[in-house]
Amino acid sequence: MKSFRALVTVFLLATSLMIAQEVSQGPFDQLIIRGVMLINGDGAPPRGPIDIVVEGNVIKKIQVVGYPGVPINQQRRPQLKPGGKELDASGMYLLPGFVDMHGHIGGVGQGADWDYVFKLWMAHGITTVREPSGRGIDWTLDLKRKSEKNEIIAPRVFAYTGFGQTTAGFNPLNDAPISTPELAREWVRANAANGADGIKFFGAEPEIMAAALDENKKLGLRSACHHAQLSVARWNVLHSARAGLTSMEHWYGLPEALFDDRTVQDYPLDYNYQNEQHRFGEAGRLWKQAAEPYSDHWNAVMNELLELDFTLDPTLNIYEASRDLQRARRAEWHEDYTLPSLWRFYQPSKISHGSYWHFWGTEEEVAWRENYRLWMTFINEYKNRGGRVTAGSDSGFIFQLYGFAYIRELELLREAGFHPLEVIRSATLNGAEALGWDDKIGSVQIGKLADFVIVEENPLQNLKVLYGTGAIKLTEDNEVVRVGGVKYTIKDGIIYDAKLLLAQVKQMVDEAKAAEGFELKQPGIKD
Repeated sequence: MKSFRALVTVFLLATSLMIAQEVSQGPFDQLIIRGVMLINGDGAPPRGPIDIVVEGNVIKKIQVVGYPGVPINQQRRPQLKPGGKELDASGMYLLPGFVDMHGHIGGVGQGADWDYVFKLWMAHGITTVREPSGRGIDWTLDLKRKSEKNEIIAPRVFAYTGFGQTTAGFNPLNDAPISTPELAREWVRANAANGADGIKFFGAEPEIMAAALDENKKLGLRSACHHAQLSVARWNVLHSARAGLTSMEHWYGLPEALFDDRTVQDYPLDYNYQNEQHRFGEAGRLWKQAAEPYSDHWNAVMNELLELDFTLDPTLNIYEASRDLQRARRAEWHEDYTLPSLWRFYQPSKISHGSYWHFWGTEEEVAWRENYRLWMTFINEYKNRGGRVTAGSDSGFIFQLYGFAYIRELELLREAGFHPLEVIRSATLNGAEALGWDDKIGSVQIGKLADFVIVEENPLQNLKVLYGTGAIKLTEDNEVVRVGGVKYTIKDGIIYDAKLLLAQVKQMVDEAKAAEGFELKQPGIKD
């Protein structure tokens, strides 16, 4: 056994040396990306071939260089300067870097550290992440600074502190609870002074929420809220939006705003919020308790949110196991890319958040499918009326893996009724707008930063080509092949080989498995 493990260690070290080669290149004084089909991110249709010129980290030129089926006149293409870099992407598709509006940077319970998470995100074209609370604002801000300097392989990070959260480096009220409006304002001011980009709320007493949101708005910061059931009976999405909240997470608080024949959720009388199956099982019956789609009250709530320029960040993917547990458990990427510690975190548990598979069955899944239908109806109509819908993943829970889950979010927006170009806009420009960064990122335009996703297949025809595992295709020769997977992720003008990043993640997982002799098994399966 020892000799076998020694051989495994030698193999992994050798693999590590090979993988370390050429993961990234740049930045360059000049970078020209040649011959791409451009999907701009603002809803415009694809066009190409196009050459894109980047200098440093800024797009300087976007030049059409030909027509389909016609040889390109090389004399009309942008000229490479001495010391510049050419990237031949002929026939490939280029999109703006993706924005994940709900990305937790791992977790202690999951055993997932930042390097593992960042590489999974970057391997899937995610160049910007909003972290809606995590291990602590000081920890997140340190990673943000390192990412800004490109000292680590990481997306751009926007740090939203959990309301009331304290850490070793951020303890504004000396651990005193936020029990008054003035204490709420004091905490908000300290959070801004500490360098946070915003706040993530879960709910609080109405006067405290009102004070905190008012102070945050005065300071020019943005905000998000998961309207937890513990506070939502007195403070739902409409209250938050009126008070200045800029985006809602998931969907909690929205059905409550749509109630027209009750004021609280129809909880069973033996309900216990601390019981995860109670919590998620009953959540799957909540949209049926809201006003009917397109009814007067339903329309009134939607129209008021639109008037307030409110952002919906639905994170559809994170609840998908609720409507099809077996699909989520059996996702093919778990075998190679899910850490043993993360797999254990997902298992049925009375303690781990989101591990609510105490006895999950057909009745729960049927209810959740109807929940999705009604939820998606609201989201799609909100988009149709000009509302902003973004893409967020909330990975690290409920069998959803970083990076892979984000692509699944795009597929679910498509299922909700979004045109593929609308899906891409939600993943790019809409996220940038919600962050207040649409003048810098979110679409491919002259003067914006050089954040791109390059893939060899057309993602509009099949979003599955964006998964790291690619899409299955049958060739004309009757051969089953894998196509796609992001080829290059470009962030701040630096080119990252997305497939090598995935190989590094697989190596991390292989090493973790070898260290403890781990074999991934489905729940309840005995030796």
